[in-house]
Amino acid sequence: MDMQLHSEGFRANRAARQKVLVEDYVELISDLLAEGQEARQVDIAGRLGVSQPTVAKMLARLSTEGLVTQKPYRGVFLTDAGQQMAHKARHRHGIVEAFLLALGISEENARIDAEGIEHYVGPETLTAFETALKKGLAQFSSTNTVDAKLR
Repeated sequence: MDMQLHSEGFRANRAARQKVLVEDYVELISDLLAEGQEARQVDIAGRLGVSQPTVAKMLARLSTEGLVTQKPYRGVFLTDAGQQMAHKARHRHGIVEAFLLALGISEENARIDAEGIEHYVGPETLTAFETALKKGLAQFSSTNTVDAKLR
């Protein structure tokens, strides 16, 4: 295998890993605000299953990166950059989840797996997923079993 190509895979994976938590927080804050709730540290901690000090540390990072603003006694709000990041993450998640559902994955597992895959899927692969969906992947998958494909 070409060493340059091989190392590019590792670099892409490390870059994605660094973005995962940031995107998860931004997407969750967006979801809470869209639900009409305030995005408070306690709400974020509860949804992510982490402690409030962990949330406070991440919110400080997100604020430094220009993704959120915090207002005393009012919670957390997304900046324009934060809203754009949340929108992109939600869009990627939707494509990946739809692709997994089209493959016949259960709704529960597709939702869970899409939450991880969405951060690591590259633009070319995401476009291929979307193209496959538009060309009728769900119909193809329902008429061809996995066993038949493996033969």
